[in-house]
Amino acid sequence: MTASTAETHLRLDGVSHAFGARRVLTDVSFSVASGARVGLIGENGSGKSTLLRIAAGALSPSAGAVTVMTPGGRAPRVGLLHQEPPFAGAATIRDALAAATAPVRAATLRLDRASEALALPGDARETRAREGAYSEALDDVERLGAWELETRVEQTLAGLGISEIPRDRATAELSGGQRARLSLAWTLLNSPDVLLLDEPTNHLDDRATAYVVFTLSRWRGPVMFASHDRAFLDEAATSLVDLDPAPRQHSVAAALAQDGTGSGIGVTRFTGGYSEYLAARSLARKRWEAQYAAEQAELRRLRASVGSNQIVGHEEWKPRTESRIATKFYADRNARVVARRVNDARSRLDELAVRQVAQPPRELTFAGFGAPSAPNAAEPIPAAPIPEPVVAAVGISVAGRLAPTTLTLRVGEKLLITGANGAGKSTLLAVLARLRSPDTGAVHLAPGTRVGILEQDSTFAGPHGSGGDRSVAEVYAEAVGLKIAEAVPLSALRLLAARDEAVPVETLSVGQRRRLALATLIADPPDVLLLDEPTNHLSLSLADAIERAVTNFPGTVVLASHDRWLRERWRGRRLELGPAQTSENT
Repeated sequence: MTASTAETHLRLDGVSHAFGARRVLTDVSFSVASGARVGLIGENGSGKSTLLRIAAGALSPSAGAVTVMTPGGRAPRVGLLHQEPPFAGAATIRDALAAATAPVRAATLRLDRASEALALPGDARETRAREGAYSEALDDVERLGAWELETRVEQTLAGLGISEIPRDRATAELSGGQRARLSLAWTLLNSPDVLLLDEPTNHLDDRATAYVVFTLSRWRGPVMFASHDRAFLDEAATSLVDLDPAPRQHSVAAALAQDGTGSGIGVTRFTGGYSEYLAARSLARKRWEAQYAAEQAELRRLRASVGSNQIVGHEEWKPRTESRIATKFYADRNARVVARRVNDARSRLDELAVRQVAQPPRELTFAGFGAPSAPNAAEPIPAAPIPEPVVAAVGISVAGRLAPTTLTLRVGEKLLITGANGAGKSTLLAVLARLRSPDTGAVHLAPGTRVGILEQDSTFAGPHGSGGDRSVAEVYAEAVGLKIAEAVPLSALRLLAARDEAVPVETLSVGQRRRLALATLIADPPDVLLLDEPTNHLSLSLADAIERAVTNFPGTVVLASHDRWLRERWRGRRLELGPAQTSENT
């Protein structure tokens, strides 16, 4: 049993946040009850990671409040799995585990001391106080699962696939995936009252993901997580909170504050998993667009009515008698009717202008991959002149990372690389991209073949080794060259909003940086695309779009992924790597 209490609740009230002039969250309010598992979804940059940090107390919101209600009002502990590991790089795995389980061991020590205190002499008042302290300590031990601590440690490490790593190894020596899994193990074993997870299934294979789903299903406290993993959302979430803009009945000032560039005002909550969300979101978007169009048409009609010729009847109409009394009578009547009509129209106009829904923001729609082109050519080169196979790897291996592997790829073929953690998927892609040399075997490329790779970590070092404060547009131009940047503007790829091109790269979210890395890769598409976990950190809609783009790309694609949603829909060739045996092309 997990270590959270069944009586803890997490509540967010009117949470808003901005980074400088850029609004990220606006008036976010919802609660997470004990046993509930809320998945945060939304476009990259919509504030998912920011909201998790605010809920954890690691970041103070610009407005609003976060409340964690616990039994008896005791101080709550909130666990956050974020980008930075919760342990020092110099620490060993044993040190990290000891720090993670310290609160549980401390609870056991308090119970031992409370038990010893019961045997001490004292009056009735002292006895009652000691009995109360013992009862409270016993509740803590049971709540934290202290009796099963050693078993939970071993089960957690085994479940996440890191139990075989020597405990005396420094965490700095671990691979990025191993550190990510140890960070997740640390957070689970720390037994917090509230569990907050940012992309928990990154770097997890099917077995480890299944373990996390099982663990969360038994967690008794509130759980909130942000995830790109569509299959995981389907299995783990009891409800979804969408941070993307949604229609609201706002004042004009509130609508202008939203301006279509940040998250929506408030949130939209869906009950169920990702599959139900897709249908509900599509229907909600259509209703929003229809309502906005109808309201704008009515606003135009009312403005025309207020500003039209204010007269009753046609302009040539005259009273039947020309007496001054009759003329004045008809003029007064005309003025009253006109005033009533104008006032009614203006009143309806003012009311609708205040309560109208905000304009649905333009959704980022990935433009897809273009055709491969020659390095200095404006037009795509034909596929025919490229010899086949375009890639041939014969018996390549890397000691301790990749078993001997042979594969061939022809123009236009799509290959999915699968395998458990440690099977060497990333290593294989790095060897194919010639970023590292194999210990055995060789890679052969057809003459003139250009290879590009999207790695898991998106870094943009400047001329002196640091990203600095360069803008997104500057980084893009440096990466692809001015000629290509002018021919293929970043906006044309529709991976980042126009407002983000002027901001420093270091202010982007992880998902936005990954979008930028993808943009620099496909601005001038290579003949062979190597994609390492391409859906990691990306929004759900973009992950869907990338799957379609891969299918339609006329070049060759090698894609490594743990994404079950993607793998279940894959129609190309497959190659499963095994850590202990020779991997052959399938």
